[in-house]
Amino acid sequence: MTSHMHVAVLPWSAFGHIMPFFQLSLALAKAGVHVSFLSTPRNIQRLPKLSPTLTHLIHLVELPLPTLDGDSRLPQGAEATVDITSDKVQYLKVAYDLLQHPFKQFVAEKLPNWILVDFCPYWAGDIAKQFGVPLLYLSVFSGAMRAFMGSPEYLCGDGLKRIRPTPESLTSPPPWITFPSSVAFRSYEARNFYPGFYIVNASGVRDSERVAKTMAACQAVVVRSCTEFEGKYLKVYEEVLGKPVIPIGLLPSEKPEKREITDETWRKTFEWLDNQQHKSVVFVGFGSECKLTKDQVYEIAYGLELSELPFLWALRKPSWAIEDIDVLPPGFSDRTSKKGIVCIGWAPQQEILAHPSIGGSLFHSGWGSVIETLQYGHCLIVLPFIFDQGVNARLLVEKGLAVEVDRKDDGSFTRHGIDKSLRLAMISEEGKQMRDQAKKAAAIFGDRDLHQVYITRFVEYLKKGA
Repeated sequence: MTSHMHVAVLPWSAFGHIMPFFQLSLALAKAGVHVSFLSTPRNIQRLPKLSPTLTHLIHLVELPLPTLDGDSRLPQGAEATVDITSDKVQYLKVAYDLLQHPFKQFVAEKLPNWILVDFCPYWAGDIAKQFGVPLLYLSVFSGAMRAFMGSPEYLCGDGLKRIRPTPESLTSPPPWITFPSSVAFRSYEARNFYPGFYIVNASGVRDSERVAKTMAACQAVVVRSCTEFEGKYLKVYEEVLGKPVIPIGLLPSEKPEKREITDETWRKTFEWLDNQQHKSVVFVGFGSECKLTKDQVYEIAYGLELSELPFLWALRKPSWAIEDIDVLPPGFSDRTSKKGIVCIGWAPQQEILAHPSIGGSLFHSGWGSVIETLQYGHCLIVLPFIFDQGVNARLLVEKGLAVEVDRKDDGSFTRHGIDKSLRLAMISEEGKQMRDQAKKAAAIFGDRDLHQVYITRFVEYLKKGA
């Protein structure tokens, strides 16, 4: 019975991974499955509060992050990529790999029916095999991205036999795959695809090896996607992988209930939004993983100013800025005070995206943010930086759902490219078809009944295999 089903869930310590794993855990718990969600103490403390109706079904298991010494030491309290600079991520992986010992002890004591892991704990396959527990790999990337990357062997061959020996070799899908489109990375994006993908760093294991070993050990790959949006890519990925690929739906978040905003700054911000025209405001947000340079922040700012469109910019304070006043170009706030608002720090993104005045989003095209935005039917202005964002951007443009900001061959962009893309997407006649397509996409991305069907099917799969 489902009530006796127990799934152990272990995400990588980045919130772009933790949150999809948590959302799936909530969906499974609502279906009556017992879930043990394992992560480090601080990461668990930063999760949304559990509903009282689910606390008996979701067990939040804290695995203390081991302390490292010397140059590999992490900053005090750093337990996720958001807490550190990119050069320290390799040491977070060193500490994360030491979690295999308490994780093994947990599996030995609890013997869950299933183990569901991320790409990083490549050692979970051996643990699952030792205790006879079937392993699933949950990919937080789209089906198109996974198909583009290819099979475990293609990701990670040996020595000179490796087919993707350099970042530049990531700019096209495997040559023997009949890929459904021309979706691809550009050369500068391939170099930034995944820090450590080709580098043997302090952890001693390339990210490509982590992905390959995890995929090779799993019984099936679970993908946060649906056939209604990218069925042809999911089919290709299953053919490439040679094992089941299970879409679990898009896991759209619950639409936020209207609540009293107690923070004075955000109360005034939402009052400002209330006074804007329907679908007229651009929401700008690049999350916590994209570390924008000063030049990039300034070009985005000047582009917003040139567009003369109303905007709400949720901007994480960059490490290069000493004070909040240092983040934006001189005089920018004064010149745009009647047109837009910049909020530095945390932002209630779900509430913002759900507001009727928001009509478009300028963002990095990370898969989770794509889902969050399209469920409200907003048009997309995409500016990819790292990870899977380049492939996602091409996919969205191909489907007529986005306009991509122009870049030079070196990856740089200008204020004029920002201005041009914003105007095209938000107000031009040329962009009307794209705006209409985004509204149609909301019928898929925001259909909770549709995505519940995927969860029901997944639970049936778990029951049959337990």
